[in-house]
Amino acid sequence: MCGKKLMAPKVNSLDELIQEVHAAFEGDTVDVDYVEDLMTNYRSNPADWKKFAKFDRYRYTRNLVDEGNGKFNLMLLCWGEGQSSSVHDHSNSHCFMKILDGKLIETRYDWPENTQLSQEVDNSDVTEMQLKDRTILETEGVCYINDSLGLHRVENPSHTDPAVSLHLYCPPYDQCHMFDERTGRKTSCKITFWSRYGEKCRNV
Repeated sequence: MCGKKLMAPKVNSLDELIQEVHAAFEGDTVDVDYVEDLMTNYRSNPADWKKFAKFDRYRYTRNLVDEGNGKFNLMLLCWGEGQSSSVHDHSNSHCFMKILDGKLIETRYDWPENTQLSQEVDNSDVTEMQLKDRTILETEGVCYINDSLGLHRVENPSHTDPAVSLHLYCPPYDQCHMFDERTGRKTSCKITFWSRYGEKCRNV
């Protein structure tokens, strides 16, 4: 985006953040820095997001907060003690993540040389994925990733405390790829929600 850098306004609540994000996506371009600043300017307040925070004993959960205007969606991810995602891509979308409670570790990887689906890969093509970096994200921390920056895995390193993160994806997507860290093989994965607007989904 060219021209003078837009200054993101102060955000006093999750509702205000949602309003500002809607406004930010009214046009046809994405100002990544501006959206990241919006996420940073929101100070986590459990009173705002507690109704969306749904945990599962066996896996982390995706909880839809706002479907946006067709150009993004906003969701709360809840991480029980020791829970983690797989290594995954973002289907050519922008991904913004803010830590609302607890601590998460983001581990980034280079794309494997062979990106065929697992059933198409011969054993001779197996190669361990290459780690790029690992970042500890504390409460209020914000990070951004897209597929040009690599793949990542997110995990809650604590065995005593849960964690909660707010994710914005632009554009929304309902399918991505998971990668085996040991082999680089990928499989397709359908994106599902544990809850929508604070209500548990029937298919969970």
